Amino acid sequence: MTSDVPTDISVEVAGTSFALHKFPLVSRSGRIRKLVVETRDLDPSQIKLLEIPGGAEVFELVAKFCYGINFEITTANVAVLRCAAHYLEMTDDYGEGNLVVRTETYLNEVVIQDFSVSLAVLHNCENLVPLAEELKIVSRCVDAVAAIATASLPSREQLSSSMEYNGSSGWIDSQVQSCKTDHWWSEDLAILRIDFYQRTLAAMMSRGLLHESIGGALIIYAQRYLKGLNMKPEQRALVETLTSMLPCEKNSISCSFLFGLLRSAIILDASISCRIELEQRIGMQMDQAALDDLLIPSMSFTCDTLFDVDVVQRLVINFLQHKEKEDSQAGGYESESTSPPSQSAAIKVAKLIDNYLAEIAPDTNLKLLKFYALAELVPDYARVVNDGLYRAIDIYLKAHSNLSEGERKKICKLMDVQKLSQEACSHAAQNERLPVQVVVQVLYFEQVRLRAAMAASMMEGDNLGHFHHKLGSGALSAAISPRDHYASIRRENRELKLEVARMRMRLTELEKEHVCMKQEMEKTSSTAHNFLHSVSRRLSRLNPFGSRNQSHVAAPQTPDSRVSSRRRRHSIS
Repeated sequence: MTSDVPTDISVEVAGTSFALHKFPLVSRSGRIRKLVVETRDLDPSQIKLLEIPGGAEVFELVAKFCYGINFEITTANVAVLRCAAHYLEMTDDYGEGNLVVRTETYLNEVVIQDFSVSLAVLHNCENLVPLAEELKIVSRCVDAVAAIATASLPSREQLSSSMEYNGSSGWIDSQVQSCKTDHWWSEDLAILRIDFYQRTLAAMMSRGLLHESIGGALIIYAQRYLKGLNMKPEQRALVETLTSMLPCEKNSISCSFLFGLLRSAIILDASISCRIELEQRIGMQMDQAALDDLLIPSMSFTCDTLFDVDVVQRLVINFLQHKEKEDSQAGGYESESTSPPSQSAAIKVAKLIDNYLAEIAPDTNLKLLKFYALAELVPDYARVVNDGLYRAIDIYLKAHSNLSEGERKKICKLMDVQKLSQEACSHAAQNERLPVQVVVQVLYFEQVRLRAAMAASMMEGDNLGHFHHKLGSGALSAAISPRDHYASIRRENRELKLEVARMRMRLTELEKEHVCMKQEMEKTSSTAHNFLHSVSRRLSRLNPFGSRNQSHVAAPQTPDSRVSSRRRRHSIS
């Protein structure tokens, strides 16, 4: 047909001209028929299709369909062919079995019956909106993907046993593999644009998808699009959208992933509301965080510190506020011996913050007030042992040797020396960077503790000896013999005595230093007094009258004293 009949119409599509025949086109396309009628008075042999979906490549397929030339409708072209058929009005009004019907049949019988095909067509629709939305291609594919993916959802028990969240330093990679195994659809869905991805997850949630599964899927999606941040606006929008998609339930997503999102939000300068949301979410489960999670680089041009301490301070405040809310909701506890969960979480956070303080302490630009403010936020009951805080303070004092005595005293007030371990006390007792008052307190409380330990050990030994004498050696448990127990007690007593001796030696050294300082001061004062007295005596010898009058005033003269006085006068003369 094309070779025998000369072409009588030229169709221009996206800069490409097609020399065709009117009859095949107008018999299938209502739009082309109308254009030919409208251009009859001008030049009916030339028409332009400027907005056809898919451009020249798709129009070539449409032209083949109009000419009756066979070609295959596939997953890759069905969506764009359906949109082009709608644009060209290729309905059954212009021929039975037209392109609209053919593409609809393929969508209904092939596409929405298979997960992979539906997902691929949905992905192809990203460049066809809003027309693909109007034709409900997007909604049909979303529903198909959600229905097939949730058809074999794991139960909550299966999910909790197969997917564990932890505070690993790798905020994405460490958890991707388990998500791929348990949620086979997670990686497939990651090909979608964020708006389509969000709609698909929402459809899956409406069909029973657990919030734990959403967390795993978000991790995989972030791995695909947030690696290699380069400050693109779409990445900023992506972080904000992912944040809005986070499940509301606590522990539904790992704390390290939340920290990764927060770090990305800071780098990409995401909205304030986005960062506040992430900080509040992290505060809910900060006891799961690791030290590497807190090491967020400072992005402020006005801040000289290496890490963003202000963010960590806000996170601790959010944690304490959430903990207070949980405690008020939980009310009382039946057993006093069992620590409430919030208190256990507070102890973990206290250790975490002390380690963080030790990590940032060497920064010479870290101000004392900022260090003090963060350390002071941790409640006293959460610091069961103060060794971590002491280590951080010692590192800070070493790195900031120019602190005044008052500043060193202030930072040491953060520490409760009674909560230091024996090893920390031994180190503090010899630490020249600490104020003298703190060292004295350490020595005093350590000596009190050692005395109490010795008394308790001796009492325990006496009780055990009495018990052994009463029941005999056979009545004691076979696990520990009396001889071994006594040997252990004697060994502990020897160690305690040695420790007390070392502490006494330290106290003696401090006392000697104090006495030496006092003697030096007295010696200096005595030397000055002797010098003045010597000068006074010499002056009195040069003035015999004054000397005699003074001696007369001082005391009445006896015969012996007169003789002595005469002798002195004779000797002077």
